[in-house]
Formats: sequence, structure tokens, C-alpha cells
Amino acid sequence: MSKSFFLGANWKMHGAPDGAFTPASAYRGAPQVDVVVFASFLDLLPCQQAGLRCGAQCARPEQSGTFTGDVSMAMLEATGIGFVLCGHSDRRLYHGETDAMVAAQARAAVALNITPVVCIGETLEQRESGKTEEVLRRQMETIQPPPSAILAYEPIWAISGGDPHKPAASTADAEHAHRFIRSLLPPETQTATRILYGGSMKGSNALDLLMQPNIDGGLVGGASLKPKEFAAIVEAAKKISEI
Repeated sequence: MSKSFFLGANWKMHGAPDGAFTPASAYRGAPQVDVVVFASFLDLLPCQQAGLRCGAQCARPEQSGTFTGDVSMAMLEATGIGFVLCGHSDRRLYHGETDAMVAAQARAAVALNITPVVCIGETLEQRESGKTEEVLRRQMETIQPPPSAILAYEPIWAISGGDPHKPAASTADAEHAHRFIRSLLPPETQTATRILYGGSMKGSNALDLLMQPNIDGGLVGGASLKPKEFAAIVEAAKKISEI
């Protein structure tokens, strides 16, 4: 397969896991496995000092202004941050981020040579109504991800958030959605664009998911806070890349 993977460790509103900064940390990645840690703003500097590749969990497109508590893309660029999440489902739910806002964030990031990881995905209600493809198409048409963007498919209904009763997406579900998203990209960028799976990837399902032809990595939430679990995901990606 000889495929290169991208794994985003989204620590959300948590501190760095124990051992994250050690020389043997799985958060440092592996051959053919790019790992980027999406830490809180307070942990970005320690991550940089430890030599981890890191990104911000959000940022505003405006360079400056009366936005108390926010950070701009320009501020990220000034501190050497190379990646940023745009439109994560948490931000959409708790901060009201719309597709139009996500589009503005992605454009601002690219203008500053920051790679945006653009998140899209449907809710349980939308899925049960058979509107998955309709939602994904609308999001892609509104956001129009820049060619350098990484995409992350988040089936919101499958993100456990620690709830064991949440339904899980099958490997076939995930691959189908990724294949559809790729079909919406311009022909000239379809092959090069990385599309990550963001629906509760963990050590037990990483191998099956990453074996799929249209899944280029994962945006990992809960499992990224457990070093051994995240190491298993990195190992799965490494194993596939060596096939």
C-alpha cells in the first residue's frame, strides 16, 4: 500500500497526557505516520518546546479585534503553529460555528500558510432521515475547502464522548462517506487531499478503518488522551504503511 497517514490527537479541554513529552512518546509519530497534537492554547507552547508538531483547536479569521477570549490565525502564525482545526463538531455545537464561519477560518489559515483541518459531518437525526450525502454536499459547497486543506469526516452520531451506548459507525459506513466526500473535490485535488476519520477511532478499530482506500488517517479524540491506546493507533497506521 505504501501509504502515508495523518493522525490528529485532539486533546480538547484536557492537559497533556502523562508521558506525552518523553522521547519515546507516540505523539511524536513514526515513519509514514504524521502526528499533530491539537492542544489547548495553554499547552501549545509546552508542546512546541517538547518538539511535538502541534496545532490549535480553533482560531478566528480576523487579524485582531474586540473578541474577548479568542485567538486569531495571525497570532497562531506568529508563534509558529502550522495547523488549526476549523469547524470541529464541539465548536459547532457549543460556539455556534456555521459553515460560512468555517469557510472564513480555512481561507484565513491558508493565507498565512497554516494548514486547516476542516471538519464536516452529519447528526444522528440527519443520518436517520437519509440526508447524510445531502448534508455533506451542502457543507462542501459552502465551505469550498482550499486545495491545501485536510478534511475530517465527523459522523457526529458516532462520536462517543465517553458514552458506551452511542452507536458506532461501521467500517463500511466510514468508507462510503469518505468516498463520497472525495467525489465532491475537484478532480485535480481528489488524489492528494487527505480525508481523516473523526468518529471515535481507537486501537480496536484503527486497523480496519485505516485499511480503507479513502481513509487517510484519523482525528482522534478520547483515545488520544490514553497514551497506550494512541500508540496502538499509530502502530496500526505504521503497519499498513509498510505493506
